[in-house]
Amino acid sequence: MTVAEVLPLGIEMLRNPALNKGTAFTEAERDRLGLHGLLPPRVSTPEEQTARVLENLRRKTSPIEKYIFLSSLQARNETLFQRVLQENLEELMPIVYTPTVGEACQTFGHIYRNPKGLYLSRFDRGRIERVLSSWPHQNIGVIVVTDGERILGLGDQGANGMGIPVGKLALYTACAGIPPSRCLPITIDTGTENEALLTDPLYLGVKERRLRGADYASLVEELATAVAKVFPRAILQLEDFATENAFALLSRYRDRMPAFDDDIQGTAAVAVAGIISALRLTHGTLEDQRLLFLGAGEAGTGIADLFVAMLVQRGMPQAAARGRCWFVDSKGLVVASREGLAAHKKPYAHEQKAARTLLEAIELLRPTALIGVSGAVNAFNGPVLEAMAKHNQRPIVFALSNPTSKAECTAEEAYRMTTGRAVFASGSPFPEVTLSGRQFVPGQCNNAYIFPGVGLGVLGSGARRVTNEMFAAAAQALAELVTSADLEMGRIFPSLTRIREVSLHIAEAVAEVTYRENLTDQRRPAALREHLAAQMYQPIYPDYAN
Repeated sequence: MTVAEVLPLGIEMLRNPALNKGTAFTEAERDRLGLHGLLPPRVSTPEEQTARVLENLRRKTSPIEKYIFLSSLQARNETLFQRVLQENLEELMPIVYTPTVGEACQTFGHIYRNPKGLYLSRFDRGRIERVLSSWPHQNIGVIVVTDGERILGLGDQGANGMGIPVGKLALYTACAGIPPSRCLPITIDTGTENEALLTDPLYLGVKERRLRGADYASLVEELATAVAKVFPRAILQLEDFATENAFALLSRYRDRMPAFDDDIQGTAAVAVAGIISALRLTHGTLEDQRLLFLGAGEAGTGIADLFVAMLVQRGMPQAAARGRCWFVDSKGLVVASREGLAAHKKPYAHEQKAARTLLEAIELLRPTALIGVSGAVNAFNGPVLEAMAKHNQRPIVFALSNPTSKAECTAEEAYRMTTGRAVFASGSPFPEVTLSGRQFVPGQCNNAYIFPGVGLGVLGSGARRVTNEMFAAAAQALAELVTSADLEMGRIFPSLTRIREVSLHIAEAVAEVTYRENLTDQRRPAALREHLAAQMYQPIYPDYAN
């Protein structure tokens, strides 16, 4: 083979993020692949490459600059990106995902560097199957899809919402070892109602009002049909759809393919796991809890539905279980006498006099847990938190709205206004809090504790469907891994340093549901945990010398 014939292969290796090793290509690999002269002469170890990345990353002065830096690394060297992410997850998850991904979505057209994922729009009608088939990897296991209409608590971000599927799938790999080559981000660009985007000259999406009704449904249907044909058995994760569409799409596809909605089911599992863990501090029982939600959309309803299902599993009648869950929306307490309620609110519209405000609802109902899923910043103000502390020795306060700028309260506010008695968790991370000489480590009620393990369990067991029973099993499995040391610090979730152990434990619980419910054609392996662990990707460079 001549040098001229070898060099193009070397250049191809350097330009392919799935194959590139950068300065870590060995002398033997450089000989074989024709890389001499294309790289500095000294061979770096992966440890040295990691140190170089971290040194440059930590020089960046803002989270969005760090996001851009990591995104560029991912686009040129996937293995090194995953190594850096996995070894520094507590530091980097807030950059790769919430809260920084929110800013990344808001500015996506301005910071765009490299293509990631597939974009589909009305212009692709009739050819979506062909577009999917053009993706370079065919053994796809997980697809995260959004239409960008309800990105975190930021609202309609249109095609800029691609940041969410990209971030979620990075965590599928980092947390549960789903190989990057098996991950596919998709954004369905159905237009936007965001005036700022429609007038932004650098916006990369279709500058039209959103598709609605039958046109919208038929576009999503073509995608789902194509996914089932091109990537059979791939998980279809619905992400950040508007409430009405989220419930409708989940209902339409959950029994046709392995589909789930992370905002409904993933949020539910991690929140219920947090409640189960919190009871070890409050010394209550699940049956005795009264939950009050601020926000009556998909996240809140999903949490309530799973909570109710677990109470029913324990023997409580469904009507009584639903009576343990109450909602406050923009019009006040959701009650049976209110007219025009959305369908997903009606099961939780109980007979009770109206309350106009959250504080009035707390005084009326005396909930044991207050759960914020509203995106209403500072909604858990001093009087609200003081009322929770007045009615509970250890009030459970979950401020779950993302990103951090949308949280209903901060960790410091929750601890200070309850004199350190609150059992607190948030959707995005907050720093440790010192109060009266005691150190509190706020728990992060992050879906990353749930969806990667569920994905590993579904793929590893060959499940045909993703069921609510799987999410109940995931919630129980997550709560089991909270240690006494975690609780002593006020943390009701395991440390993120244990996330791969957590994901494997959840995957095993999910797989057990698969086999028990006969949702697979596979036989249960004798050593199930080992079977699942063997499928987990490790960010280790391959040897190209042989």
